[in-house]
Amino acid sequence: MKSIGVYCGANFNGDPVLLAAIENLAQTFTDHQIRLVYGGGSVGVMGIIADEMLKRKGLVTGVIPQFLMDKEVGHTGLTEMIITENMHQRKQKMADLSDGFIILPGGFGTLEEFFEVLTWLQLGLHTKPIGVLNVSGFYDHLFAQMDVMVQHQFLKQSNRDLVFNEADSKTLVSKMMTFDVLPDDKWFKDRNLS
Repeated sequence: MKSIGVYCGANFNGDPVLLAAIENLAQTFTDHQIRLVYGGGSVGVMGIIADEMLKRKGLVTGVIPQFLMDKEVGHTGLTEMIITENMHQRKQKMADLSDGFIILPGGFGTLEEFFEVLTWLQLGLHTKPIGVLNVSGFYDHLFAQMDVMVQHQFLKQSNRDLVFNEADSKTLVSKMMTFDVLPDDKWFKDRNLS
């Protein structure tokens, strides 16, 4: 993998464990010469991951819509900044530029981006790995909800298993590098999830 798209929050709660996880992820990326593709912001977890990459001489591509640049939240020191007209173009561009996706703690926007690329993987629109860096169990309840979806037969276990759930960045990136999946054509033919 040459580039990984990271979805994360525009806020940071000051948690030193999360900060250490971000630093470790940046180090893992630079150790493997992986370019960071992210939302282009200078604030929150987004700003921290970009700054940590730049401190390590890593490559960083930001993708941000014009209206957010106008609000002065765009990072000004990146390797590359791509400005889009809107959020839809931003998400598409980030997906196109990324060989895989990692989700860090965040809010509604982070979840929306996560489930979009995950749905695309389930539908066979891409075959890129998706990993959750589950810092301090931040996403434990989300994975529990996915298990409920399987129990109630709204989600197949094979699709639930498409997401890597790891607390350690080195382990997560290592698993993503060996990811191999074939689209589940049966999903289109047989809607029986039992």
